[in-house]
Amino acid sequence: MRLMIRAKRPLCLWGSPGTCKSQLVAQASAAEQLSLIDIRAVLLDPVDLRGLPHVNSDGRSHWAIPEFLPRDGCGVLFLDELNRAPQLVQNACFQLILDRKLGEYNLPDGWTIVSACNRESDGGGVTRMSSALANRFTHMTVEPDLDDWCKWAVGANVQPSVIAFLRFRSEYLHKFDRNERSYPTPRSWESVSFICNQQPAAEIELGLISGAVGYPAAIEFVAFLKLYRSLPSIDAILLNPTTAAVPSDVATQFAVSAALARRATDQNFGRVIQYLERLPIEYNVYTVRDATNRDSSLQSTAEFTNWSIKHSEVLN
Repeated sequence: MRLMIRAKRPLCLWGSPGTCKSQLVAQASAAEQLSLIDIRAVLLDPVDLRGLPHVNSDGRSHWAIPEFLPRDGCGVLFLDELNRAPQLVQNACFQLILDRKLGEYNLPDGWTIVSACNRESDGGGVTRMSSALANRFTHMTVEPDLDDWCKWAVGANVQPSVIAFLRFRSEYLHKFDRNERSYPTPRSWESVSFICNQQPAAEIELGLISGAVGYPAAIEFVAFLKLYRSLPSIDAILLNPTTAAVPSDVATQFAVSAALARRATDQNFGRVIQYLERLPIEYNVYTVRDATNRDSSLQSTAEFTNWSIKHSEVLN
């Protein structure tokens, strides 16, 4: 995506609802240090994009360019939900996307057009994009990836219980169901983290989480939460990493790993690794990866260097 933005080539992202296409565009724009203009194409009428006609002093009609179209500088012009827009709005995009013009308006040289669409097979009120418009884009498909999502989630302070659960039950990261109002997606798990942060009463917790990710995922997550909340004391583990009890069941191992990743600092990282060495290697990798994604300074510690050398075969 960043390569296409640098090349100033029109790009269209396709994916199911909830796969965070809009956030990806925002992150790519920020990484390239570019401005972002986010236009919800579904909310536009053709006249909104083309502008209104007016008569100048010369007696000839001209078009008043919409205020939201850029006049200078560099950035990304993002047309979100393009294939949910009326056909006339899509038609108005033809010239803008291919020729970087719209009547009298010229898109500044420093700007790139990116759009996002939901797949037709997923429903959601989409209209088929015409072949003429589709041919103006380079198309990319967005697929959820657990490791990428966990890396983002650690940096975004998503609840470690949510990260641990999805490590344990990865099939629940994204289970789109067009017949349900709520279902698990990378976006809706962020909502679950927010709900957990509010510490809802036990009698409403399942209902709130079910409203975000659907009942099947919610019932399993709430059961996992009970396990997570009954974990051995993380403080006790950090005080006695060589003698503290090591859980035998997989779910608890995931939960302990996520909790340690959240608590790791440059002061206690050696004790974290001492305890991890008593777990299967995959939990070593999950914990160290999540901890260093959250705090990159941990990679400068001697403990991380020694651990990396020892486990180089699983890092390559």
